Amino acid sequence: MGFSYYVYPGAHHTRFEHALGAMHLMQEVIGVLKKKAVKISQEEAEALQLAILLHDIGHGPFSHTTEAILAGQVMHEEISLEVMQKLNDQLDGALDMAIAIFTNNYPRKFMHQLIVGQVDLDRMDYLKRDSFYSGATEGNINSNRIIEMMVVVDDQLAFEEKSLYSIEKFLMARRLMYWQVYLHKTSLSAEFLLTRVLERVRFCYQNGKEPQTSESLHFFLSQDDMNRSLNNEQLNKFLQLDDSDIIQGLKTWQKDDDKVLSKISSMLINRNLLKIKVQNVPFESNQVEEKYQRLRKQGLSEEDFKFFVFTEVISNQTFMPQDNEILIMDKKGNLKGLQEADAFFDSEELSRVQQKYFLCFPRNKHLT
Repeated sequence: MGFSYYVYPGAHHTRFEHALGAMHLMQEVIGVLKKKAVKISQEEAEALQLAILLHDIGHGPFSHTTEAILAGQVMHEEISLEVMQKLNDQLDGALDMAIAIFTNNYPRKFMHQLIVGQVDLDRMDYLKRDSFYSGATEGNINSNRIIEMMVVVDDQLAFEEKSLYSIEKFLMARRLMYWQVYLHKTSLSAEFLLTRVLERVRFCYQNGKEPQTSESLHFFLSQDDMNRSLNNEQLNKFLQLDDSDIIQGLKTWQKDDDKVLSKISSMLINRNLLKIKVQNVPFESNQVEEKYQRLRKQGLSEEDFKFFVFTEVISNQTFMPQDNEILIMDKKGNLKGLQEADAFFDSEELSRVQQKYFLCFPRNKHLT
């Protein structure tokens, strides 16, 4: 959830709880499918639970916020896979089947769809969990109903026709949770400010300064670029990182000799965030330049501007018909795509990627 707790004070839950919750849902699914005569061996049941339990283990501190700056081009899914493979080596191949399911290399495709899909157990758990802890009721989905309606046809995951409205609620809940919670403008301001703080630490290292950090955080921020995949040393260092490394760093950097690092770290710790404007069209260059002028008057150099003023794009998509089609089984046992089964989703607006643009800049009090 990144810095969502800056807006929703109850949202302090972690990925550990989420992983356990997703595994619990997998246990529920296995029970439902077995009752419907879907053959799932004990080994497959165990592998499914292991795959969903470990699916997010590659996330770093503050979730997606620090992913790019710490791990570079290596995505958290790739790190999860690397961790699973290391564990598998230690456990003499006990995770072979779990890894095959996770990477979609197991012949029974519905098993991967339970972990990675438009209506998967990962999303079912985090939507309901995040809704509960944030208090944003829009994400309160009926996961039990969706699970009860799951079927397997030709080793593909499908849903009984009676689940249409529950699936509709699920997809709309995800859309609303993104705009209202995950992409809330205050959370965005905090999360992008954190990336600027870490970029400034790296800038300091590149210019002969040595901000104090934990050993693992120093390892990543003192490097300019990461490999396309993590070697053993990098992976071990990455797994030592958690939110506390970042929080302790921020508290220390408030008193750093680098004025920019000190300022933006203090702003984040004290929740004195940059002002943020969100709109449906890109910001004009003169709007950004206007903010730069205020920084010039404060004596900041051009290379410092990007740490206080920046514009980014955010996007959200309700339904992705081209990606892991949601299959609906009618009363005669025929399979249809969701768009064919429910006219509500036969809409270009619902499948279109919606984009918004935001501009972050200092309030007047930040510059005094």
